[in-house]
Amino acid sequence: MPADAVGDRLAWFRRLADEHPDEPRARFSLANELLKRGDDTEAIEHLRAYLDLAEDEGNAWGKLGDALARTGDADAAADAYLAGIEQAIKHGHPGMADEFQQAVEALPDA
Repeated sequence: MPADAVGDRLAWFRRLADEHPDEPRARFSLANELLKRGDDTEAIEHLRAYLDLAEDEGNAWGKLGDALARTGDADAAADAYLAGIEQAIKHGHPGMADEFQQAVEALPDA
């Protein structure tokens, strides 16, 4: 995808989230675009907003945990992964729960 198309996508999702801050899908989509660009800090903000608005089956918790781990916040990453494990089990995704457990165990000082 050309760089200008990526920027256009990001701008579109940013505008959507700004215009509809209580729309979970707008927040999640913006967070995904930010993660693709390597902007973990802003993605964390939007993932947390999404998770405040919607019950996630685990995927967003894993993305949040990954982003937090990359920023060096191992404690918050562990908390996100543990919440993701709970949600993944609740929604019948044992493989996802196992992945998050491995991620917790791989964290420094975990």
